[in-house]
Amino acid sequence: MLAKLESLEQKFLELEKELSSPDIFQDQEKYKKISKAHSELQEIVSTYREYKKILNQIKENQELLKDKDPEIKELAEEEIKELKLQQKKLEDKLKILLIPKDPLDEKNIILEIRAGTGGEEAALFAADLFRMYSRYAENKGWKVEIMDAHETGTGGFKEVIANISGKQVYSRLKFESGVHRVQRVPSTESQGRIHTSAVTVAILPEAEEIDIHIDPNELRIDVFRSSGPGGQSVNTTDSAVRITHIPTGLVVTCQDEKSQHKNKAKALKVLRARLLQIKQEKQKKELDENRRSQVGSGDRSERIRTYNFPQGRVTDHRINLTIYNLDAILEGELDQVIDPLIHHFQTEALKQEASI
Repeated sequence: MLAKLESLEQKFLELEKELSSPDIFQDQEKYKKISKAHSELQEIVSTYREYKKILNQIKENQELLKDKDPEIKELAEEEIKELKLQQKKLEDKLKILLIPKDPLDEKNIILEIRAGTGGEEAALFAADLFRMYSRYAENKGWKVEIMDAHETGTGGFKEVIANISGKQVYSRLKFESGVHRVQRVPSTESQGRIHTSAVTVAILPEAEEIDIHIDPNELRIDVFRSSGPGGQSVNTTDSAVRITHIPTGLVVTCQDEKSQHKNKAKALKVLRARLLQIKQEKQKKELDENRRSQVGSGDRSERIRTYNFPQGRVTDHRINLTIYNLDAILEGELDQVIDPLIHHFQTEALKQEASI
């Protein structure tokens, strides 16, 4: 591990030297590339330097143990004990930082939420989840843009698709894909019985043209008139767009904008994200079936979380995590669920790295 860290620090110094050269600004593309590489190494190098500093302090205190003064020896022993704890924490952090990064972590996402079993109650919970993710995005300083939505008459969503953009969005939300189950008494339930409903969530990394090339000849594009809940006309022009990707049969509809061109651009963005997901899942399956199942493939048939309203409880079944803070989580305080998930999957990745 130390040899790897030394190599990374040396690379960091070389990049720093290149960035300090006046000539670098003549080539903006090169400057961006080097600046990005330098930024990516910043945390691991600063942590490694702190780690080396602790090792030196331990070495200095071990020399003091040879002192004849018992008080100095006692102080040195206490100092070494404290420094050893810091050493262990930094070693654990460095191991995690050395895990190969997911190249998709920095990407924006397409969030897709669909009501599953449970009828209108599922649609209402789909709206609750969309509000939860929107609040979380707001807390993180991210931007949420609705791409397409199919509302019900009572304020629920049969389906809602949104683009969330900002810093490290995919890295924070990538483990949210799956079936989210809700247990509560619906407002229409006169007997006070608890109903169980389900909603599917998909987190798709936003794909750029460089990631996925779409042949225009493989698309069928239909335009039609937008309509709102109950079939009420939203506008009187054919601005809604439906795009069918003929090779895969994927269909994307967008009618949120009044402009046909804007709806087409949004629909293509969603289509590209879905095609990238298919490509990524295929690659993961070919590389390592076990890793695909452990890291998470976004399999929507997998129940990942339960929200129990009578008990105020949220349970994530993948890591056996139970939190009695349902209201706060639905208000967007998701880090208390997301942080343990990230830690769990980092630990799993470390085990796999060690076994290779």
